[in-house]
Amino acid sequence: MGNKKNNEHIEPLQPIYENRELSWLRFNERVLEEAEDERTPLCERLSFISIYQTNLDEFFMVRVGSIHDQMLLKDGARENKTGMTMEEQLEAIRERVKELGKRKDVAYANLMGRMEEQNIHLINFAKLDERQGAYLQTYFEQEIMPLLSPIIVTKKQPFPFIKNNEICAVAVLGTKNSKAKNVKTRIGIVPCNNGMFRRLIQIPGAGGYYMLAEELILHFLPSVFNGYNIVSKSLIRVTRNADIDADKSYDEELSYREHMEEVIKQRRKLTPIRMDYTRDLDKQVLTQMKNYLKIDKDMIFKTKAPLDLSFVFDIQDILRHKNELFYEKRFPQRSPELDETKPLLPQILKGDKLLSYPYQSIRPFLNMLTEAANDPNVVSIKMTLYRLAKHSKVVEALVEAAENGKQVDVLVELKARFDEENNIGWSRRLEAAGCHVIYGLDGLKVHSKLCLITRKVEDQVQYITQIGTGNYNEKTARLYTDLCIMTADEKIGAEAARVFQALSLGEVLQSTEHLFVAPKCLQNKVLDRIEREIQIARDGGDAYLGFKLNSLTDKVIMDKMIEASQAGVKIEMVIRGINCLIPGIPGKTENIRVVSIVGRFLEHSRIYIFGKGKREEVYIASADFMTRNTIHRVEVAAPIYDPKARKKIKEMFDLQLRDNVKAREQHTDGSYVYVTHETPAIDAQEILYEEAYKEAGAAAKGDIPEES
Repeated sequence: MGNKKNNEHIEPLQPIYENRELSWLRFNERVLEEAEDERTPLCERLSFISIYQTNLDEFFMVRVGSIHDQMLLKDGARENKTGMTMEEQLEAIRERVKELGKRKDVAYANLMGRMEEQNIHLINFAKLDERQGAYLQTYFEQEIMPLLSPIIVTKKQPFPFIKNNEICAVAVLGTKNSKAKNVKTRIGIVPCNNGMFRRLIQIPGAGGYYMLAEELILHFLPSVFNGYNIVSKSLIRVTRNADIDADKSYDEELSYREHMEEVIKQRRKLTPIRMDYTRDLDKQVLTQMKNYLKIDKDMIFKTKAPLDLSFVFDIQDILRHKNELFYEKRFPQRSPELDETKPLLPQILKGDKLLSYPYQSIRPFLNMLTEAANDPNVVSIKMTLYRLAKHSKVVEALVEAAENGKQVDVLVELKARFDEENNIGWSRRLEAAGCHVIYGLDGLKVHSKLCLITRKVEDQVQYITQIGTGNYNEKTARLYTDLCIMTADEKIGAEAARVFQALSLGEVLQSTEHLFVAPKCLQNKVLDRIEREIQIARDGGDAYLGFKLNSLTDKVIMDKMIEASQAGVKIEMVIRGINCLIPGIPGKTENIRVVSIVGRFLEHSRIYIFGKGKREEVYIASADFMTRNTIHRVEVAAPIYDPKARKKIKEMFDLQLRDNVKAREQHTDGSYVYVTHETPAIDAQEILYEEAYKEAGAAAKGDIPEES
């Protein structure tokens, strides 16, 4: 009997969860697919390959940096969904990044080959004629050489600090005219992007010939290190850890704003965690670089493509006159529900108004703020601000309100990663105007998108509440898909007032009736509604859940979804980025379908749908189903009570589930495969824009541009 057991073939259990970091790399692979996709206009494909790279840079700075820090603790911690150790995660990340790096290099080479058809040639010295070479030598000697700061590493000159993501030329230097066999070499380093010269250099002559500044510097390293032989040379780029706990390092001797300024300075000096290089370097030299930088040898990657692909946007500018190389021009349209020639506040008092970006303009919301700033009946404006545009009309309206004597309370989240400096500047501007500025809560980021306008007309208090899925940022409102509801519902307004009162006291809400408000009143309310659908399914009813998210990682919610699927609840999800719950597994997640849309616009709106028919509830939210959102941040989800707005949101969600152009469906092995149907092409983003034009009554495309 024992032998039979030993000889039995036991099928391995299919994993039901995927590691968060590996799921994110699948998302970035979908971004890379857009650079490879022949259906995407040529110049837009350049954007996607650059986005792929910048995404990866941030991934290393934040996620890999965090894993690296945890590994140093040597506490044996494991990731809570797959049980992977920190070391196992880093190894899996390295292997996946190498695979994707090869694809990126091929995609880049193909794109630059296609650029030559458009008379754009990015060349090296092997392809130059004598006259072009002479021009570049003169250009280097006059325009670049005087601005360089070369360093030779010696005992008296230690290895220099290399800035985060800075491109440097590195040379292995040997002594000139030495006949010795074992010549001792040194390392020379030249920073290449100091901001004082152009990166994309045009070469005179027929056609559009260009060279990158770092390639020019690399070629002329013999002139820079005149007293040495160049044994080998390469370009390198170092990525530093940017994961720093601002609250843990808080110095109470400083104001919180001053503390965040110090945090930004610290981040620039954090540990290197990755190095990329472009040319073959001797293993001994790579070992030296590893030792100098104190970097793991497995975190050194060779690439054939340039180390920083942001120059492709300069190429786009050169080709801007060729419309066929770009997406068709689209402009955010007027909402048919609002008459912008008339005061907006009375229109919202009559009924809820929904805006859908970028299909509709953010302008009505901005105009509403300005109108409130000048309305004699408005007594206060309260807002939470996370990321703002560099030239923010939102801040202008709040400043105007304060200068007009309104009470303006603004929570500016100074811990908005990589936007800290921008937010620090805006906080100073708001304070100078007389606004009351709060900087967030201890241990919690305030990520909600909430605005409350309070009016007093005679003895009546009126609330106008705006709740959104995206930041108050005019620039990203043209690029990200987001939803915004403006309502005069008294109960929602009263709860929003409680949110702001709690924030001003450094507290969080413990209970709510209408809004979902993390960290105490969001995850539990989602779980309760999933449980309701489970009971309906077990009773033989038609149970349903629908979610549109950026990411799904919250294991508590995922476990409840598995239970719901097993009970027969149909679950449909549109998840752009990370998804740690693998759908379609028999007996586990077979009733769950997951679709990801990566296309022209970044899908950013969050929608929660619970139930069908009379019990159907629809919410829009600032929160993804990630633990950091559901229990470690202040987030707000708002119920959509207006039937027309609820119907519109449901239609948008259903359309995305039917997308067969930019949608990929996740399979049981975790992979994402383009959705294909025999039906006509359905590109949800394009259809939604066409509907916006139609609804706005535009006679022709492009005739109602949004004001800049």
